[in-house]
Amino acid sequence: MTFGLLRPSAALGLLLSVFLAPAAGFAESGTFSGAQKGEIQRVVHDYLIKNPEVLVEAMTELRARQQQADKDSLRKALVTHHAALVNDPHTPVVGNPNGDVTVVEFFDYSCPYCKSVEDDLRALLKADDKVRLVLKEFPVLGPGSTLAAKAALAAQSQGKYREFHDALLTTRGQYTDDSLMRIGRSVGLDADRLKSDMEAPAVEAALAANNTVAEALGIRGTPAFVIGDQFFPGVISLRAMKAAIADVRKKKD
Repeated sequence: MTFGLLRPSAALGLLLSVFLAPAAGFAESGTFSGAQKGEIQRVVHDYLIKNPEVLVEAMTELRARQQQADKDSLRKALVTHHAALVNDPHTPVVGNPNGDVTVVEFFDYSCPYCKSVEDDLRALLKADDKVRLVLKEFPVLGPGSTLAAKAALAAQSQGKYREFHDALLTTRGQYTDDSLMRIGRSVGLDADRLKSDMEAPAVEAALAANNTVAEALGIRGTPAFVIGDQFFPGVISLRAMKAAIADVRKKKD
């Protein structure tokens, strides 16, 4: 719930409902009559109109509580889904598979922001040979994205995931069956096998598992990153990545 976007009248209505909830409960149980409840509403309404700073204080407190609740929920989800995030055997890993710090990226091949952050990810892996990068296919931008994600996961069976992944991220335009087969052939994939493997149950299961984890973490768009116990929605700079990785290593010492 985002209180910063509420109009004054909506905020007043929300707060009145909060303040009057106990009174309404009493009224329903027979403690207050309808007339008494109406009088309570009038008193509270008049008080808030004469003291609008109470609205600001209340909204600030409600916002702080919601933000804390969101943080607690995210922290719990990161713990609950830790294994699925960092050690899912069906999820591609690049960089150092035995690295001491894991960076998890949820991405969509059709997402321009995912494409823009790719150079920084490559620079990170080149500069730090102890990082393992877990790539969570999370197609949210339409049928073409889903086709590309399926094809990328299918490419694993031919040992060409990284090459195909990189080629997809440098491709502009819509992904179709024809364009994906053409890209696959360009990196040495058997196109017929690739097309068949795209329909494998394991591919569907991997995407479903990624969706489950993303939903638990509240991920709605791409890219999104998890580094240690930190969650980064949206694009993250190379500097911020390095700082988060350093923080993970510091906590291990």
